[in-house]
Amino acid sequence: MKLKINPFFFMTGPYLIWITAMIVIPMLLIVLYAFTIEGNDVATIQFSLDNFVRFVTDKTFLFVVGKSLWIAFLTTIICIILGYPIAYIISKSRGRQSLILILLLTLPTWINMLVRTYAWMGILQEGGVLSNLLEMIGIPGVSLLYTDFAVALGMVYNFLPFMVLQIHTSLAKMDNSLLEAASDLGANKVQSFLRVTLPLSMPGVVSGITLVFLPAVSSFFIPKLLGGGQYVLVGNVIENQFITAGKWNFGSAISLIMAIIIIFSMWLTRKIEVQPRKEEN
Repeated sequence: MKLKINPFFFMTGPYLIWITAMIVIPMLLIVLYAFTIEGNDVATIQFSLDNFVRFVTDKTFLFVVGKSLWIAFLTTIICIILGYPIAYIISKSRGRQSLILILLLTLPTWINMLVRTYAWMGILQEGGVLSNLLEMIGIPGVSLLYTDFAVALGMVYNFLPFMVLQIHTSLAKMDNSLLEAASDLGANKVQSFLRVTLPLSMPGVVSGITLVFLPAVSSFFIPKLLGGGQYVLVGNVIENQFITAGKWNFGSAISLIMAIIIIFSMWLTRKIEVQPRKEEN
């Protein structure tokens, strides 16, 4: 009797095992810890909403969440402003020139993000490269490290390539005959961009927003390094609860709240992306 193996399970089995072990089970543990409190007996599980009540009634934690959402929003807006022109220029390049530009954009991402952030510490600190350049033009003794500017700069630097690549993908897929048709109908370059190029590139912009906003809102080592421990975001609070304070239950509750916020953000961006397509149809 021959044993028949389902081809579907053979192809998806390793992935399902991996996602169960690395995503599903850890998330279930986070949910379990979030809805329980530490009891006197280790074997006793006491279900409670105290962790969530503590979070929503503490103004400090709410301020940290608001600050995290703001810095993620600011990072996303800056990445759009800087990333769209870069993606547009790359999409208009042809052949080897386009490949070289994409290579130059992605080359820094080959280095670990932590190492790149450490490099910015050396650039921004007093006596660093940027400080020496400012001193040469008559602005001595400037240290930009451990400031809001340093944190925002580190965020934008690390997440900008994700925005550029997503927008470039949309622009590269665009049919150039649509621009020719717009020109034949009397549209100038600005009108063609606003009426044709920009709407068709919106799926890439929305995808870029997702890839930038979500990791930015939960980032913890960028504000920790470039903010010098003085710039606390929600990722730093979660790290502190798990590693330093040892409050796994409260840390899990914060993680679950942030997961809900992130899922809602993904749903909202998806809805924004689908709505224009319905209007076009």
